[in-house]
Amino acid sequence: MANNKTSILINQLTENPVEYHIPVLLNEVIDALNIKPNGIYVDCTFGGGGHSKAILNYLNKDGRLIVFDQDEDAKVNGPNDDRVLFIPQNFKHLQRFLRLHKILEVDGILADLGVSSHQFDEAERGFSIRFDADLDMRMDKRQSLTAANVLKDFTEQQLHKMFEQFGEVTNAKTLAKTIAQQRSIASIKTINEFKKAIHTAVKGNPQKYFAQVFQALRIQVNSELNVLQDLLQQIPSVLKTGGRAAIITFHSLEDRIVKNFFKTGSITEVEEDDVYGTKPFNPLSIITKKPITASENELKNNSRSRSAKLRVAEKIINGRK
Repeated sequence: MANNKTSILINQLTENPVEYHIPVLLNEVIDALNIKPNGIYVDCTFGGGGHSKAILNYLNKDGRLIVFDQDEDAKVNGPNDDRVLFIPQNFKHLQRFLRLHKILEVDGILADLGVSSHQFDEAERGFSIRFDADLDMRMDKRQSLTAANVLKDFTEQQLHKMFEQFGEVTNAKTLAKTIAQQRSIASIKTINEFKKAIHTAVKGNPQKYFAQVFQALRIQVNSELNVLQDLLQQIPSVLKTGGRAAIITFHSLEDRIVKNFFKTGSITEVEEDDVYGTKPFNPLSIITKKPITASENELKNNSRSRSAKLRVAEKIINGRK
């Protein structure tokens, strides 16, 4: 297990109420990455920098850490450390920006796919049902598409498909129809306007229902599943042999994509050769047969960790590590 360096950092983050957020599965991530002191590592989702701070604790003066975050608010958390390179971009551009900085391969890649507590707690970002604000939900404020745009411009059929696939909303068809009817009567631009417009469609626990609906909107606005697939497809060519990728997901859609990619090395379904019964070579070897989840102690200190799942794979060559 990770040593006292990580335990001390966890205590500091837990006790500091102004932290951006407490990083989930921190010990488990450090163990999973199997950090080399002089290695090159990538944190694809820098956020509050908690995971990055822990990784830096295990790097010597020759080690390097490249961090990505498309959210401009994250940059203020960047440590004043010559070993760190901050790239203010979406991690779907991983390989492009590594090559731009003359980095061809790295020893480890981490991606925590959850929305940060900071984003949920900033009312004007429009991520949380706890506040009334514009329906925004953009992780990258430079993009034009917002949740309000989606509700205004998507067809009823597109809304149905979105809520069904991305939110797993049980009455997605009814919800889409309700939105189409209500937006013809009045505009839906804020969170409270949206909640009022769809209140007749809410089924079961309203908190859970709105969480699923907001998840679907957020995934759509930020193209989260497509971006994840873009990242995964770059991992085999970016990782050094023996290098590891650690991905933390927070809902079944993401977890399924990561699980299947680590298993097959492909985003699309891989079929066996009809003649020889063989499958294309997968450059990745699964380290975690089952996803790693939070300990009871972490669940007590960080409720955000409840749905977190960590999967880890290692790059191999010719079938050998």
